[in-house]
Amino acid sequence: MQQKLTRNAAAEFSFFLAVPTMCAATGYKLLKGYELLNAENIKLLLFGNVVGFIVAIIAIRSFIGYLSKHGFRIFGWYRIAVGLIILGLYFANVPLVVA
Repeated sequence: MQQKLTRNAAAEFSFFLAVPTMCAATGYKLLKGYELLNAENIKLLLFGNVVGFIVAIIAIRSFIGYLSKHGFRIFGWYRIAVGLIILGLYFANVPLVVA
């Protein structure tokens, strides 16, 4: 938004920025567990990717439609609230990551 982009363009740009990160994480995970890949697991992996892609397209279109009507304000307040909750849990010595 600081670069004078529309809400839709800013949201689409952020989704495009996420693609290389997700691809790198997926590649790393596949390299780590390559010995577990067999014909059946590859079929499940492909099916999961197709379903995930379809759900992601629906979610992105819904999100961009919402943004074009309502803006970013609710997401800003959501991020502040979640950040405060996480900080509170951290300072209360609640473990935030389950190993």
